[in-house]
Amino acid sequence: MKSYSESYKASGVDITAGYKAVELMKAHIARTLTQGALGGVGGFGGLFELDVKGMEQPVLVSGTDGVGTKLKLAFQLGRHGTVGIDCVAMCVNDVIVCGAKPLFFLDYIACGKNVPEKIASIVSGVCEGCVQSGAALIGGETAEMPGFYPEDEYDLAGFCVGVVDKKNILDKALVRPGDALIALPSAGVHSNGFSLIRRIVKDLDLQMPFGKSTLGETLLTPTKIYVRELLPLIGQHLIKSAAHITGGGFFENIPRSLPDGLSVRIEKAALRTPEIFSFLQEKGNIPEHDMFNTFNMGVGMTVTCAPENALKVLSLCPGSYQLGQIAEGNEGVILQ
Repeated sequence: MKSYSESYKASGVDITAGYKAVELMKAHIARTLTQGALGGVGGFGGLFELDVKGMEQPVLVSGTDGVGTKLKLAFQLGRHGTVGIDCVAMCVNDVIVCGAKPLFFLDYIACGKNVPEKIASIVSGVCEGCVQSGAALIGGETAEMPGFYPEDEYDLAGFCVGVVDKKNILDKALVRPGDALIALPSAGVHSNGFSLIRRIVKDLDLQMPFGKSTLGETLLTPTKIYVRELLPLIGQHLIKSAAHITGGGFFENIPRSLPDGLSVRIEKAALRTPEIFSFLQEKGNIPEHDMFNTFNMGVGMTVTCAPENALKVLSLCPGSYQLGQIAEGNEGVILQ
């Protein structure tokens, strides 16, 4: 007998819509499958065969995050195909700064009404993020929750697991005064600070021209994934630590990649900050400190390395540049 409930549908939950959404997802999910992924979607758990050949002490590293209120702009613009990249990026970028290669990902979508085409569009973005990071999408959940979420809204979160040989875990204790701080450019505002951004742009037309696109599309630009850039640096032992610049900006995140007693001196003149940040600062009348304490300011990731490795790191990461230098002291981040 086929699974169907008229009573449940009358209460606002259409389980057949869920089945259709899964069917629409399958082609996207197939793009992400790697050698370790076992089985297909639809099981009670995602299966992954762990290959640790060549590792002396394999360590699993996990990360979980969501997209946050950036989703509100996706709702306004009716654009749902890229927020899944943000979801994956926020997780895998945290895993890679530990030195771990992402292995697999699971997503969770909670919505007021399951519109299969919309859900499939969201998952297509998740799958694109998985392809960019080399992680297999081995499972997930779509929860239709009428009365809890408005019909046209949803939330999106995810979970990633990676693996690293214990001896290759990035260790901030190795950072020394004189080491270089290298900036890897962001794709834009990424997925943090959107409660402030939405307040700034609430009375603006998101369809207004901005650069080569519109303001709305610029703000929806997905978070950059840094896995492919960092894995060679880790594999060649070129970097000592890394920081994913998310909520809290420079002042919260960069010190997390430094040991006690060390700070970093950053040359503001060296920063390559996209126009969107000066636009937000001007429109919102935001103090400079708050900008650096909220947004990535054009730097999505930083890595620290010995001075003699700086040129090699720069050559392996197109668009990267030296942002500052490690110094003694407990000041954290010093902008000069």
